[in-house]
Amino acid sequence: MESQTRIQVAGENALIIYFGSVASAAISAHVQHTARLLPELMGPHLIDLIPSYASLLVLFDPLSCEPAQVCHWIEQALEDETSFGDTDGTLVELPVWYSPESGPDLEALATGAGLSVDEVIQLHQATEYRVYAIGFAPGFAYLGEVDARLTTPRLATPRRRVPQGAVAIADRQTAVYPAPSPGGWNLIGLCPTPMFNPHASPSMPVSVGDRVRFTAIDRQQFLDLGGQLPGEIR
Repeated sequence: MESQTRIQVAGENALIIYFGSVASAAISAHVQHTARLLPELMGPHLIDLIPSYASLLVLFDPLSCEPAQVCHWIEQALEDETSFGDTDGTLVELPVWYSPESGPDLEALATGAGLSVDEVIQLHQATEYRVYAIGFAPGFAYLGEVDARLTTPRLATPRRRVPQGAVAIADRQTAVYPAPSPGGWNLIGLCPTPMFNPHASPSMPVSVGDRVRFTAIDRQQFLDLGGQLPGEIR
């Protein structure tokens, strides 16, 4: 087991594995590799696995196994490096209508970065992002990392309503809002692809460990793909 990896108790039927202190593609790959091995090692004793940036929560059946046995299974998974590099996940392409109309913070972000709007759009598309975690709301995928030139803090005052499909940046992360909600990220465009549909299988187009690449479309293509104009963004 790597020295930076540690296991801690997270509840009466939960252990959490910490893989490091910061998110990275390598740590994300280790999280996913371990998550693929544990179901086979634990069998019916495993209840659920919840991956995040640099950790993995393991929920187990306390009536059928002891925490010490779960620790042993975890250690086996951590020590197994078979096909460790085969953790790229699925590449998902998401279309984005970038414009001041669809992304009210696009121009301000460009000005703050000393870039043109077109340069911001090109940089945002040029990176292949890793899905580090899904949280905040169902389908809200935290993607990293954006080009350092696009790094920008969250808004000082969050908006009361961010529209569904809003593509946003905060610090070194980017994301697509799956549903209307309050939010303080910088909005640069709109994506017509639903990020969460409880009636579909799978319910989300991305999973932790997948890769995401954004591709620019125009306003008419956005509408043709089922996108809806958000009205006032306040």
